[in-house]
Amino acid sequence: MGGPLFMGLLTALLIIMLAWAIYHFLPVLLHKETGKNTALRLKHIRTIGSFALVTGILAQLIGLYSAFSAVEQMGGVSPAMLMGGLKVSMITTLYGLVIYLLSLLIWFIADHILYKKAKQPELT
Repeated sequence: MGGPLFMGLLTALLIIMLAWAIYHFLPVLLHKETGKNTALRLKHIRTIGSFALVTGILAQLIGLYSAFSAVEQMGGVSPAMLMGGLKVSMITTLYGLVIYLLSLLIWFIADHILYKKAKQPELT
């Protein structure tokens, strides 16, 4: 039903998360900014990743609801067909989970580098 729509939404969230990370972390790498506001903005990387995970789970639930409605109308299906449908419905959840894990990894690295740069004395 909405598989391609949700996959597109998840891809958009991935692009937004990567763009957010690059835009707000680049000043840290260029030694222009290491303030508390930067750390707060970098936390949004995790928030976007969490939203991708929840969106993937929502897409799976909507797909399962549609599939179960179709099975109910047909009166039954073979177990192999049902398992194939369940496998396909998990694609959006897995994609959302991968985006979430990537966001955690990016946030962890960025936060660690920001912490190290904040502890270094300024060279003038």
